[in-house]
Amino acid sequence: MENKTETTGKTRLGEPNVIPTEVIQSQVDNYRNNQLLAINETLVMDDANAIWFDMLTLKKFIADVEKEASDIDPEVRTEDLGIRFYYAAYPEEPQEPIPAAYARRHTLIMIPTKKQDDLNYDFNPYEESGHALAVSLDVSGRAVAQNHGSLIPPGNSIVESY
Repeated sequence: MENKTETTGKTRLGEPNVIPTEVIQSQVDNYRNNQLLAINETLVMDDANAIWFDMLTLKKFIADVEKEASDIDPEVRTEDLGIRFYYAAYPEEPQEPIPAAYARRHTLIMIPTKKQDDLNYDFNPYEESGHALAVSLDVSGRAVAQNHGSLIPPGNSIVESY
């Protein structure tokens, strides 16, 4: 019987999540041959196709999400927390510390989520509302979020396997 993690992407406790390498390559190729090609041709650019975050940054972000959620709701369960990855793009003229070479390229912004009524809502512990699930778009506001990994391109693709 096939390992359930190979087909669903859901990890059972204690088992690593695995995806067959041919599935990874196929999906990466699908993106590069369709979405990335369309972006590059339409915007006349060489957009990023990968982003890297170091392990300490990821662990700190997860710890920050858990701490901030617990500060608001001491009863929050880890299984009710998550991270949503938003596709985003840097502006035409990025500001420091973002390198100028990242202009207009894809990036990811990670936003915490909290489950309520079986729905995973974007979660911002800095919101004034009691449960912080209603994220406002106030320009002066701030949110727990993570962004700015290392992009390829402009970074060297020699480190990529797929």
